[in-house]
Amino acid sequence: MLHHLMVGTWTPPGAIFTFQFDDEALTLKLIKRTEIPKDEPISWMTFDHARKTIYGAAMKKWNSFSVKSPTEIEHTASFPMEHDPKASQADTKTRAIFILAGKKPPYNVYGNPFYDHAGSGNVFSVNESGSLEKNVQNYDYCPQTAIHGMVFDPTETYLYSADMWANKVWCHKKDSETGNMTTVGSVDAPAAGDHPRWVEMAPSGKYLYALMEGGNRLGVYSIDEKTHMPVYTDKTYPLVPPGHQEIYPKMYRSDVVFLSSSGKYLFATSRSNSPDLTGYIAAFKLSESGDIERQICLNPTPTSGGHSNAVSPCPWSDEWLALTDDEKGFIEIYRWNEEFLGRVAHCDVKEPGFGMNAIWYD
Repeated sequence: MLHHLMVGTWTPPGAIFTFQFDDEALTLKLIKRTEIPKDEPISWMTFDHARKTIYGAAMKKWNSFSVKSPTEIEHTASFPMEHDPKASQADTKTRAIFILAGKKPPYNVYGNPFYDHAGSGNVFSVNESGSLEKNVQNYDYCPQTAIHGMVFDPTETYLYSADMWANKVWCHKKDSETGNMTTVGSVDAPAAGDHPRWVEMAPSGKYLYALMEGGNRLGVYSIDEKTHMPVYTDKTYPLVPPGHQEIYPKMYRSDVVFLSSSGKYLFATSRSNSPDLTGYIAAFKLSESGDIERQICLNPTPTSGGHSNAVSPCPWSDEWLALTDDEKGFIEIYRWNEEFLGRVAHCDVKEPGFGMNAIWYD
């Protein structure tokens, strides 16, 4: 069976790359490079609930694209970051870094600015075709905030955010009619240098997994049934080999954490800051409630990962995972079988900044 994936870039010129993966022949090839606005390279992309629209975090803007087929992708809208007058200025470091699409009506889209002037999340409404329509709300975090990853609970009522620079995990509540956010609260990371970068939620809604970029570990939180706030369980798991941070101080930066399709497994990655050292990919077995039962593996990745090393589990099967790299520029497919991880396909793309995250179309 043929599957298609899309990948963006960290630096200009903007483009969306479409790949075809054959899960019988185990081949992976680039089939289309779609030009998009040159100054809007997409550092993180996601699909809408119907996989008919792509939303992108695009340097100083948020953008959207209609997807008629894997090779028919058209730009539909771009909006600047309007939460702070300085955010969109060319001389500030602020950039759009992460974007999350609502899967329930009104299907709003939630964006995170990063670096400086990033103390607010950006909320967009969409039109009937799924295109970004209007910046309807800029909800608050704190002045020190730099959010790099968010996740909804299973009911899409509560939003959890990983705040690297304020060293916190936040909880916001979504209004079911407007899609707007109100702040519930935040909790400090367990250690001063943890810097939460990514979050994932158990299918049960009972556990939150926070990936610490600085701490290079995965922290497990339970969700308080009354307040819906995350509560640290004192359970952590390594994302680089034990002792490596002491040997190579400040060398590693953990990246992303995502569930498998079934919700039985969890995958997380780390990166290194040198091409002389590899990043790592970890796999975890989850209980029915979502607690981590055990860490299955901590395997080296082919390269440092660069800015990326992002793992993207297939949304409808536990068998396939994509891994993107921007040190050398490639995408790979791995097979997850009997709790072993094996690389089965590889495709190089030698373009500036290629390899941020992969999204599965079919």
